[in-house]
Amino acid sequence: MEIREGLIPAALGSAVTVTGAIMKRKDVAPMIAAGIVGFGLAHILLGTVDMVQHNHQR
Repeated sequence: MEIREGLIPAALGSAVTVTGAIMKRKDVAPMIAAGIVGFGLAHILLGTVDMVQHNHQR
């Protein structure tokens, strides 16, 4: 089974973003929650860019 390049960071970023959003909603350290959401969104973006670049090379 072949896993597409960038899929793991994008999936992990989704999980991290959801975790940060839940923390933000429950008012658990709002500044840290915002940082976690941003970190997750960055992973989603970088994973998606990696998948698009790798798709064009094939």
